[in-house]
Amino acid sequence: MSMPAMPVWLDEQGRTVACTEKIKVMQENMQELFQMAQDAFEDGLLMGCAEAQLRAYLQALAAGVENPYRP
Repeated sequence: MSMPAMPVWLDEQGRTVACTEKIKVMQENMQELFQMAQDAFEDGLLMGCAEAQLRAYLQALAAGVENPYRP
């Protein structure tokens, strides 16, 4: 599987984030994150970890990310 297509980034009000520099940073960050997750996943497989458990843990990591800017 390859990296999913980038979405149109939206703000909290549903408006498109139009700043090209912000979009560029988001794309770079998501590409880097995907590659790190892919590398960790492959390492786990090579070490004999169960694929289903690795996928579940990667999903749990994403679900555990907290918004430090929430009022």
